[in-house]
Amino acid sequence: MGMSVLEWITFTLVVVGGLNWGLIGFFNFDLVATIFGEMSMVSRVVYAVVGLAAVYGIFAIIFKRE
Repeated sequence: MGMSVLEWITFTLVVVGGLNWGLIGFFNFDLVATIFGEMSMVSRVVYAVVGLAAVYGIFAIIFKRE
């Protein structure tokens, strides 16, 4: 069985967040801040949504139904 739309969105957001953290760690380059402005309202929303996706992903794995 494939992933639902919500699972795809969550997966995509977590990958984007992971890539952003990788860029920060390796190159000290924050892509989200570069695109939307450092701690602008849009940046904060992006960070919050990525964080919520990670929390959803944790619960989806822990309580996975088969």
